[in-house]
Amino acid sequence: MRWGNMRGSGNVEDRESAGPAGGLGGGFKLGGVGLIVVLAISWFLGLNPLDVLVSLQNGESPSAPTHSAPPASTSAPGARDETKDFIARVLGDTEDTWSAIFKGMGGEYRPPKLVLFRGAVDSACGLASSAVGPFYCSSDSRVYLDRSFLEDLSKRFGAPGEFARAYVIAHEVGHHVQNLLGITDKVAQQRGRTSGTRSNALSVLVELQADCFAGVWGHSAKQRNLLDPGDVEAGLAAAAAIGDDRLQQQTRGRVSPESFTHGSSAQRVRWFRAGLDSGDVNQCNTFETARP
Repeated sequence: MRWGNMRGSGNVEDRESAGPAGGLGGGFKLGGVGLIVVLAISWFLGLNPLDVLVSLQNGESPSAPTHSAPPASTSAPGARDETKDFIARVLGDTEDTWSAIFKGMGGEYRPPKLVLFRGAVDSACGLASSAVGPFYCSSDSRVYLDRSFLEDLSKRFGAPGEFARAYVIAHEVGHHVQNLLGITDKVAQQRGRTSGTRSNALSVLVELQADCFAGVWGHSAKQRNLLDPGDVEAGLAAAAAIGDDRLQQQTRGRVSPESFTHGSSAQRVRWFRAGLDSGDVNQCNTFETARP
C-alpha cells in the first residue's frame, strides 16, 4: 500500500502518553452510559460484568480478547513514529475522498478527530477499554483507536497487511459518514422503539454499511493507484477476521446468530466488496435489501 503518497491529517489526537484513562483506578465512577458500555463488553465477550468492572478498576483490560499494550518507545526523542504517521495519512486520505464525495452530493464533509489511546479511554459516549476494539462516538464525532488492535489484526486475527489496518480506520470513519448523513440518529430512534433481536439486527445493518463505506474509500484509493497487488485481498481478510461468527467461535466456542451486532464474516466481506467494486455510496444501503 502506497500510503506514503497520502496526505497526513492534522486531526489525530494523541492520548497515549496519558496511559489508561484517568479515573480508572482508585474507585472510578461510571455514569449511565459507561455502565452500558461495560455491560455491552460483558455480553459480547461472554464475561461476568463484575469481572470487567474489577479489571477496569485495576486499570486492566478484560481477559478476553486480550490486546497487547503497545511496546514502550525506545526511539530517540523526535524520531518518526511510523504507525502514527500511517494512521494520520490514511485518515487524511479518507478526508480527501469523502470531501470530494460530499461535494458531489452538494454537501460539506466535516472530518472527525481520531483519538489514539492506550488501555482505556473516556469519551463522550462513556468509558471504554481497548477490549472493545476501535469505535466511533457520534456524541463527540471522534474515532477512538488503541494501536495495539492494529497489531492484533495480524498476530491474533490472522489478517496482516497495511490495507487490512487501513480498512479498520476507514470502517470507523464510515460511522462518521453515517452520522453526518443523519443515519445514526434515524437508527437510534428505531432502536428506541424496539429491543432484543431486532435491535441487534439494526446494529448489524449499521456495521455492514460502514464496511461498504470503507470499501468506497478503498475504491478511490485503488483508482488513484495507491494500492499494491494483494492489498484488496488483505482488506477482505480483515473484514472476514472480525465477523461476529468467527469472534464468537474464538471467545465462546459457539456461534449465536441472534446475538450478532456486526455481521458474519461472509456479510462483512460482501458489503466491503460492494463498496470496493462500485465506489458508489448508493450501493451501500443495507437497510433496503432483502439479504444483508
